[in-house]
Amino acid sequence: MKKIALIYSFNARDTAAAADIIFRELGENNAVRINVEEVTDEQFLRYDYMILGVPTWWDGELPNYWDEFVPALEDMDLRGKTFALFGHGDQKGYPQSFGDAIGILAELLENRGATLTGITLSDGYEFERSKALKEHTFVGLLLDSVNQPELTDKRIKDWIAKIKPLFRIK
Repeated sequence: MKKIALIYSFNARDTAAAADIIFRELGENNAVRINVEEVTDEQFLRYDYMILGVPTWWDGELPNYWDEFVPALEDMDLRGKTFALFGHGDQKGYPQSFGDAIGILAELLENRGATLTGITLSDGYEFERSKALKEHTFVGLLLDSVNQPELTDKRIKDWIAKIKPLFRIK
């Protein structure tokens, strides 16, 4: 079995905390952590299964470390690769762009031939708009440690239980 790449910024506090839970739930023998701020194209393309941590900044922007990697992504053929996305947003502070970064990255990956998995229901969230929303589901796992920190652990554990079989983990 190939390992799953868990790629996120080691310096983004909430994302790193969520990644710690994800890593434990996956099992440390099943995943390898990679700092997106240092990832190379070759490292990124080495894995067939990837979980990406993508918090939303400000009014719906990608963090600069993901934004800087976009030109490399635009040149990649991602057919045969499966991605699951997670990230933080603030549904009350930024209700018109809640979790947009996940939607932005999801669209970029799909346009390069990638398969996305790990959709989650939008039930239990209160926001106006999100680029991560397709009909009534998010294209990944959205977390809100500002307004709903008590739901984070359960949301992550439920999400990992759902995607483990898709990543061929028991």
